[in-house]
Amino acid sequence: MIARLDDDAQDLLRDLAPQVLGVLLRRYRDFGGCEDAVQEALTAAAMQWPKQGMPDSPKAWLITVATRRLTDQIRADTARRLREQLVVSLIPVDEQIALAADAGGINERDETLDLYFMCCHPALSSSSQIALTLRAVGGLTTAEIARAFLVPEATMAQRLTRAKQTIRSAGATFPELTSADRADRLPAVLKVIYLIFNEGYSTSTGDTLYRVDLSAEAIRVGRLLSQLMPDDPEVNGLLALMLLTDARSAARTGPNGELIPLDEQDRSQWDHARISEGQRILQRALRHGATGPYQIQAAIAALHDEAVSSDQTDWAQIRELYELLLRLQDSPMARLSHAVAHAMVEGPVAGLAAIDRLASDPQFAANHRLDAVRAHLLERAGDHGAAIQCYRRAAQRTTSTPERNYLLLHAARLSEGQN
Repeated sequence: MIARLDDDAQDLLRDLAPQVLGVLLRRYRDFGGCEDAVQEALTAAAMQWPKQGMPDSPKAWLITVATRRLTDQIRADTARRLREQLVVSLIPVDEQIALAADAGGINERDETLDLYFMCCHPALSSSSQIALTLRAVGGLTTAEIARAFLVPEATMAQRLTRAKQTIRSAGATFPELTSADRADRLPAVLKVIYLIFNEGYSTSTGDTLYRVDLSAEAIRVGRLLSQLMPDDPEVNGLLALMLLTDARSAARTGPNGELIPLDEQDRSQWDHARISEGQRILQRALRHGATGPYQIQAAIAALHDEAVSSDQTDWAQIRELYELLLRLQDSPMARLSHAVAHAMVEGPVAGLAAIDRLASDPQFAANHRLDAVRAHLLERAGDHGAAIQCYRRAAQRTTSTPERNYLLLHAARLSEGQN
């Protein structure tokens, strides 16, 4: 029987992977080679640790193994790099691990945050920066990234391959970042953190509704970024948005892991301390002016959190905020959310008309959310037959088991009511 890592060890590897990649990138400046070496080190850990036990310094162990893999690659490439490998090979293993441990804790700076900025390489387009960072740092699969961008998985795989090739052609340079570099790359870094949080809060595939490891890591990095840039309104806006949204986590699932939508949640289970923190951070962000998309989304989340029920939510103000958001940053999901808010203000028929205007967007062609929203509005409008069809069609398109179960259950309940 093959020994396997326990959940804690797997979580540790997931946390350490971007840190080890950051250390190697600063040393070797070769993104593709460093990423491959880290993946090989993670595979070696998964095979060896269950048999040999976890090392005293897991991070140093991974750095050492990844360095060996990378220097093996270097030796095969050029004679100059062969000499580098020979020098490394003369150092005793224990000394290599000690050196790796020292290098891993330089100034106790968080390598993960550095890596976010490093991966947002100026040679790449904005979308490629985000996709590459999600893959290398966030640990998202190609399929998960594709769903976040509303594109086919094959398209995203090609985009990631081209991104790595572009970096290689550009010389794979990762110099020390200046304040100007960080400012230029900040929008892409914020988008990456936002998408990682979204995938954690509402997992796009699998048997669980959310992945706490992803949402917690996004919040952790958001806090680090807020400490680095305490006066940036959008940095604080994103942190506030994540806290205000994550505060509802405990009420989102039932005893068997089933999905509970926002309007049916027991709001006493919400984390009100986290809501208060998010509101304070949002107010601090808004005082700096220059209102941006993350601040607007945080304000929408705050309105939901302040309401004692769905019916008493200030939907009119939420609709206005979505209209402002669309003027600043148009996106399919923002238009869909605006349609929902419009329906809550003007009624389901008006909402359905808004939904119909979105149906021609090719990005919704294979996405289940448009049908799910349409089904809900049709149910509210009393057209249960059409609602059942939309619930079932949405269930066929989603790759999330809890969402599929929720949609099918809704369809079944409406069908029973018609009999």
